[in-house]
Amino acid sequence: MTEQHSFQTRLLHSKHKFDPETGAVSVPIQQASTFHQQDFDQPGKYDYSRSGNPTREALEETIASLEGGSYGFAFASGMAAISTSFMLLSQDDHVVISEDVYGGTFRMIRDVLTKFGIDHSFVNMTDLHAVATAIKPNTKVVYIETPSNPLLNITDIRAVSKLAKAHGCLTFVDNTFMTPALQKPIELGADVVLHSATKFIAGHSDVVAGLAVVNNERLADQLGFLQNAFGSILGAHDCWLVLRGLKTLHCRLKQSSESAFKIASYLTQHPKVEEVYYPGFTSHPGASTHSYQSGGPGAVLSFRLKDEAAVKDFSKHLEIPVFAVSLGAVESILSYPARMSHASMPREERLKRGITDGLLRLSVGLEQPEDLIRDFETALNQVEDLPLAAAKVGG
Repeated sequence: MTEQHSFQTRLLHSKHKFDPETGAVSVPIQQASTFHQQDFDQPGKYDYSRSGNPTREALEETIASLEGGSYGFAFASGMAAISTSFMLLSQDDHVVISEDVYGGTFRMIRDVLTKFGIDHSFVNMTDLHAVATAIKPNTKVVYIETPSNPLLNITDIRAVSKLAKAHGCLTFVDNTFMTPALQKPIELGADVVLHSATKFIAGHSDVVAGLAVVNNERLADQLGFLQNAFGSILGAHDCWLVLRGLKTLHCRLKQSSESAFKIASYLTQHPKVEEVYYPGFTSHPGASTHSYQSGGPGAVLSFRLKDEAAVKDFSKHLEIPVFAVSLGAVESILSYPARMSHASMPREERLKRGITDGLLRLSVGLEQPEDLIRDFETALNQVEDLPLAAAKVGG
């Protein structure tokens, strides 16, 4: 399938659209751990599934093509993809990283890489000067998450990638929220694109998976070596589930994004909602940057209630969304970052980043948006009114 076809069509028609052996229109699940070798002097393409599996290879080639890269890698989770990619670093290297990244990435940087003598600096990645100032002679990676989790802050991928290259650094981009349906970091200069494929790519809350894509052969060789050495690969059946989910990515994300805009607009008008974070609004910081580097605002938004008590009142009266960790599924998922995605981040660090005790993150699913709005209205009406002494303030 050539690049001239639309992304929507390419999701369904790739080199793996049918099995050449049988004509089956679903990629075969090669649930084998090992492969017979006809001649030990001339081993076959596959020998052991940690090192290579036909089903995994189909997923890896598919995500590489969709991201505009040349080499893909499938891992047991998003954090496995991120952690393995960080193993490209060595002792005494330094990482510049978005200050408001996913809590698991924060934990990996602060609590694991430091044990191996790898230093880091958390910076406001929306400020190009701050990024430039943070780069040191030993900086090897600039790590971007855009939109960021959970405040949806926007980083200019092209500008930061150019800055990183000027200093001999690699640029990593977590593209989980956008997927290649809406954003292609490699085309903007990124070196490594990362996904928690558990989220929008697979899309059905039934598989945990991670993906990485690169466009450089030397980098691919290094990452392939690490994937095999660490062995945190995605199993064949899970690869098949991700491939199946990919087929409906475009239509799922399109509907969920349209619904997210309606819900975000509703929330901005509600007196018990103190702030809404959504890159689909022109008033959102970085909205203009996001509009030029992506194909839409996506299906994730965050909003702030007054405090933890308000969150409890609100969440216990909701009926439709699942109140859980994760995002990007066919069902709407409401998350509480302070106790879920960012629980590993110390409270003072959370508050410094604006991740307050009243912050909620909503991943909008495929429900009728008017049903969700009615559900939110009922639940918000159960939140105790803000005391007069605590007047609503911006920000």
